[in-house]
Amino acid sequence: MSLLVDVFTTDEGGGTRYLDVPAGASDLAGFESWRTTVWGSEAVRSLGARFFPRLAGDDLRVAPGDVAEFIEEVLLLQANIETVAARMDSPEPLPRRVGAIADRLGNVLDAARRAERVGGGVQIW
Repeated sequence: MSLLVDVFTTDEGGGTRYLDVPAGASDLAGFESWRTTVWGSEAVRSLGARFFPRLAGDDLRVAPGDVAEFIEEVLLLQANIETVAARMDSPEPLPRRVGAIADRLGNVLDAARRAERVGGGVQIW
């Protein structure tokens, strides 16, 4: 099973509407196991991340007002990707781990930027 990243908006009644993933974009945010092995890992927590570690226990819903801060966290993880990948418990070679995390962070960043443009939020589930 895979984690997915989606952009949502809320209507005046509080209802949620998920936007379609644009052509050429991907909604993949990692493997289900990454909830604890990557996003909720001590390596990510030690960087001061506050959004991604929530995935260790539940889905992550980033409110529209928090998207700018969430983007900063994605950029922080991108800047420290080798550290995060090196501390993963995985038999994959380090360059492959770095590439996989980089791809998924790119998808998350793309979704977050789309959310920012429409005044929406981000959900990873």
